[in-house]
Amino acid sequence: MAPDMNPPAAAAAFLAAAGWGDGEIRPLAGDASFRRYFRVLAPGRSAVLMDAPPPEEDPRPFLDIARWLKARGFAAPEILADDLTHGLVLIEDFGDARMRETVDAAPESELRLYEAAVDLLIRLHQEDAAPVADYGAAVYSREANLLTQWYCPAVGVDADQPGYRAAWDAVLAPVLADPRVTVLRDYHAENIMLIDGHETLGLLDFQDALAGHPAYDLVSLLQDARRDVPAALEAAMLDRYRRITGAGEAFDIAYHVLGAQRNAKIVGIFTRLWQRDSKPRYPALCPRVWGYLERDLAHPALAPVAEWFDANIPAALRGDPMAVSA
Repeated sequence: MAPDMNPPAAAAAFLAAAGWGDGEIRPLAGDASFRRYFRVLAPGRSAVLMDAPPPEEDPRPFLDIARWLKARGFAAPEILADDLTHGLVLIEDFGDARMRETVDAAPESELRLYEAAVDLLIRLHQEDAAPVADYGAAVYSREANLLTQWYCPAVGVDADQPGYRAAWDAVLAPVLADPRVTVLRDYHAENIMLIDGHETLGLLDFQDALAGHPAYDLVSLLQDARRDVPAALEAAMLDRYRRITGAGEAFDIAYHVLGAQRNAKIVGIFTRLWQRDSKPRYPALCPRVWGYLERDLAHPALAPVAEWFDANIPAALRGDPMAVSA
């Protein structure tokens, strides 16, 4: 089902009050949530209108994190106006140059842009964590459980859920002891804009930020559910992060543990988007995510979780849930 990309009813009055009443509203994008985006084109200027309709969405975390990032020199969009009652936010327009399409069109830019994206994370991790909730054991567990809640029933697997939770508890324990940084949680090539003549990385989709482990956003970037990141590039960027920050073996373990956790979560979310939210394009992304997940499960630190997967989800049932369940 295609998203409704007609402007919200309150948009015209909101834009007029913000001094953008002469702007033309054009559909820009929807995403996996209830949020929608529109470009507002006025003579000599443009902006982006975010529609984050309550009660499903609350734009306040986006506003708070955007201001926190900008205050520390990161390129988050400037907030031009907001109407929290209607869930409308007018933000700076970063243009159309996303990292994803730029790398796909010019493969020679891939290494340079991924290095820049890793370096941005290193800068972010040098800051004290933003005043956001903790990315702790309860959240990690709840997210990992999305796989058994949605994917397993969709493909006909009667999963051992207590064993699944116990396996994750065992492997996540060391990760929880590490220092906390601001985790943007969806840091990947489709959420990174290239601005200022492609010299600056613009950040988007950070409203779900939490204070968690520094490896998490590196996983988001290098195990990208929406594009294939070559294993050699992943290894080189991990090495770059470790070399610059001095991170050691514990970081490497955390990277694979959180990679497995994130990828299990994404398989569950993409299945839910298909079954609950009538968004059938997402299951086709699952084979790529399964590939990352299996790569992470091969790490010795993931042995309890890998054993659970071997006992509960045969290789033939790991893939696109629409195709597997057909």
